[in-house]
This record gives sequence, structure tokens and C-alpha cells, in this order.
Amino acid sequence: MEIDIWEFIIKLGAAAVSGALMGLEREFKDKPAGLKTYSLVALGAATFISISLMFQSSESTDMTRIVGQVVVGVGFLGAGVILHKKNNTAVTGLATSAAIWCSAAAGCLAGFGLYLHLLALTVFVILINLIFGFLNGKLKGIKNDTDK
Repeated sequence: MEIDIWEFIIKLGAAAVSGALMGLEREFKDKPAGLKTYSLVALGAATFISISLMFQSSESTDMTRIVGQVVVGVGFLGAGVILHKKNNTAVTGLATSAAIWCSAAAGCLAGFGLYLHLLALTVFVILINLIFGFLNGKLKGIKNDTDK
């Protein structure tokens, strides 16, 4: 089965836009990964899903394996973002890593052509990063005030 080039371009475009929107919020917060990383992760995931769709009519193809491999592969990428400082007990990069993982999910949704689901995921990721990022900053301020 051949992939229609225009359908492929639409899927890649949707994945790239979703990844960029997720990455934009992280970019503004000067996090380790931003626009390019999120866009490329979503783009790559959409591509792998699109390729797998070429073989969906084959009896030996298990579509869930492709999604699973994307999840595992991006897990390694996300692990590289998490930094543990040797002289400090703080672990940083967890939210960025989780958001990268979500951008891979966005790419998978785009690859399957699930555009409304993609929109919902993108909005939720951005809202969670904005709202909980704001609350996290407020809570840290309260904690620092009580530690004095």
C-alpha cells in the first residue's frame, strides 16, 4: 500500500504544529528542549506511524508494536533530558521529559489521522504546563517563605 503524498504532508504538518506549540511554551521558560525538539519528535513519530500504515493489511503486522516502539524510543530521549545534580538532591527535567513523551503521542495521533484527538492533547499539554507551572512557582514561593 502506498502513502498518498498529500495525506502524508498533512499528517506531518499537523504533527509539527502540535509539537511546535508544545515546545513554544517550554522555549519561553528556557527549558532544555524547545521548539525544534518537540517538533522533530512529533514529526518522527508521525512518520513511523505513517510507514507502519503501509503494512496494515499484512497478516504479520501488529500496529500496536510500532506505537510501542515509538514510546520506548522516545523514553530514551526523555531520559537524556532528566538531569540529576551530583551535589544536590534535586532532579530536574522531569516535566520537559514528560512533555517530549506527549509530543511523541501527538505525532502518533497525527500519523493515524486523529486530528481532533491531536488538538485535544495539544491543548491539555499546554494548559497543564502553563497552569501547573504557575502553581508550582507559587508553591515554591510559599515553601521558601516557611523555610525561613
